[in-house]
Amino acid sequence: MGMPSQDTMTESTLPKLNNPQIDSLSPDFVKPPTQDELLYDDGIPMETYRHKLQMDLLVDPLSYWLRDRNAFVGGNMFVYFSPHQLKNHDFRGPDMFAVLDVPKGERKCWVTWEEGKSPDVVVELLSSSTASRDKTEKKEIYQKRLRVPEYFWFDPFNPSDFAGFSMGSDGYEPIIPDAQNRLVSKQLGLALVQWSGVFGYADTVWCRWATLDGVLLPTEHELAQKAQQQAQEAQQQAQEAQQQAQEALQRAEGAELLLAQEQQRMEKLLAQLRAKGINPHEL
Repeated sequence: MGMPSQDTMTESTLPKLNNPQIDSLSPDFVKPPTQDELLYDDGIPMETYRHKLQMDLLVDPLSYWLRDRNAFVGGNMFVYFSPHQLKNHDFRGPDMFAVLDVPKGERKCWVTWEEGKSPDVVVELLSSSTASRDKTEKKEIYQKRLRVPEYFWFDPFNPSDFAGFSMGSDGYEPIIPDAQNRLVSKQLGLALVQWSGVFGYADTVWCRWATLDGVLLPTEHELAQKAQQQAQEAQQQAQEAQQQAQEALQRAEGAELLLAQEQQRMEKLLAQLRAKGINPHEL
């Protein structure tokens, strides 16, 4: 997500943290503003349509995966860590973030002094105009101001620019890709993977969430396809079961006919024996 042209995010201009999760409030802010009073849309679209698609590919499947947990997943939203942002607007917000162990519900923006915590995971989508700030100034804010446990970035037009960091005792430490070139998020118990395929009519390399067993978190379209496939398989199984039942019925009817024919033959033979004066029970 883009940021303003002025380079205002420095240690001298950012307020210091008293609490590692919630920024201190200046005496100028006796009553901190709520999310209903804060700016939540700057009217600046994402860099490209592919960036928008990539954000959706990260946000929507993760939201569905976390649907039964107390969590919030946001994309292209403002994150407020200090009321001072109201004056200098020196920080907009991540392209994608996840917060665990918070009440479910809609938010206009993420306000740390209301929510009681910062995001647990942040992902930034790089572009030629934002990469430098995402890798320096924003990373500094996530590390020192918001204390985000895990920070990742990915360039939708340059998939090799793919990195992750986790909070250590001295700040961010690089997350080493595993043997499958995945970046594992310990916070979520998932991995960020690179996936080649078509999404939103674009055939390229995407960044996606996957389970540690290697199963991609499905998109809405993939869920619909799976449901349709399961319905088709169920219908096919029902048709096969119906056919098997019909075949069993035909076999039963055939066996019943053979039994009736055999009974008729036996009755005819007994009648012939009696006509000859032979008692069948004496045979």
